[in-house]
Amino acid sequence: MNTKQPSWRSDKRTSSDRGYGYAWQQARARYLEAHPLCVMCEAEGKVTLAGVVDHKTPHKGDESLFWNEGNWQSLCKRHHDTDKAEQEGRHKERAKFDQSGRVVW
Repeated sequence: MNTKQPSWRSDKRTSSDRGYGYAWQQARARYLEAHPLCVMCEAEGKVTLAGVVDHKTPHKGDESLFWNEGNWQSLCKRHHDTDKAEQEGRHKERAKFDQSGRVVW
């Protein structure tokens, strides 16, 4: 018997039904206003406006973790879609290249 639950990300509900509705958009806007810079860029010594409020610990549908502002961080889209995705194991395999420029997988 398969007891593994499907990922909340593959859920067929709308983003609003998954918690990313009006209340989230308002909370997100307030958070970005108070924390406007990407924390990963800052760690690299760069100054970049953030556009994403990321959950440091993936909430996986847990509403208390979802709404816990202590679990939020401001990220630019690049860091959210690359480094953070890689940390969470949801990145796409990236091509690597040897010294001659050939793709190495």
